[in-house]
Amino acid sequence: MIELGIISYHPNSEGVRWVKSLGLNNVEFCLNGDEIYSLDAQDVIDACKETGVKVASVGRWGRFRINEDGSINEKEQKDEFLLIDFCRKVGCPVYVTGCNYVDGLSYYTNITSTINYFKSLMDYAGDDVKICTYNCNWNAYTNKPHEWDIIHDHLPALGIKFDPSHTVIGGRNWQDEAIKYGKRFYHMHVKGTVDIGGGRFDDPPAGMDSINWGLLVSIMRKHGYNGVMSIEPHSETWQGELGEKGIAYTIKMMKELLFIED
Repeated sequence: MIELGIISYHPNSEGVRWVKSLGLNNVEFCLNGDEIYSLDAQDVIDACKETGVKVASVGRWGRFRINEDGSINEKEQKDEFLLIDFCRKVGCPVYVTGCNYVDGLSYYTNITSTINYFKSLMDYAGDDVKICTYNCNWNAYTNKPHEWDIIHDHLPALGIKFDPSHTVIGGRNWQDEAIKYGKRFYHMHVKGTVDIGGGRFDDPPAGMDSINWGLLVSIMRKHGYNGVMSIEPHSETWQGELGEKGIAYTIKMMKELLFIED
């Protein structure tokens, strides 16, 4: 069964209760800064028990995982171990990461370093948490098919967090990527995009954009996807009251596409 969720940037009981107030039962936490050092797993656990909300995904974007000499950035690695431990405690099945490209090193060296880094996270997570890479280009080159064919084929248990808007902005075909790589998707984002003339114009609420969300759901049904599709509000235009209305619109649309009854 495909479930619906949303990103909360408050990794605590407040964020969990906000998700429940929207009529959703899955929360995603994106933790890109130093807030990871003040995480209170028990606070989240208690709120999840109270509301019935589950932590669907935890992720960390934009970090420098590989040093200039190709070695692993041990601080970043320890931080990600900390977040994997957080996933274990709160019962989150998926952890999302990425990897930077180091200019000045060969492509082969970059690939080798990246594989070693991802494998270290996978080894640490064991069978408790699935590791997947994001398909955003924020300080990551592991966001597209060329690298998936090398890195993910070498690490078959390494999954992909897929957001079709990034594929559109990257000038690629999201339908082709979803059809070819959908079996590897462990988590998905629902983010609208308007890309005109090869450039991003805005990221309006999903359902008011250029992506055929019904088609994407149909493709994932064929793949047997049973993860979460997580809404990501991401527009400078849709803020405040307008933003709240946009979220409500996307929730209604996606619930209809996923046959989720309130």
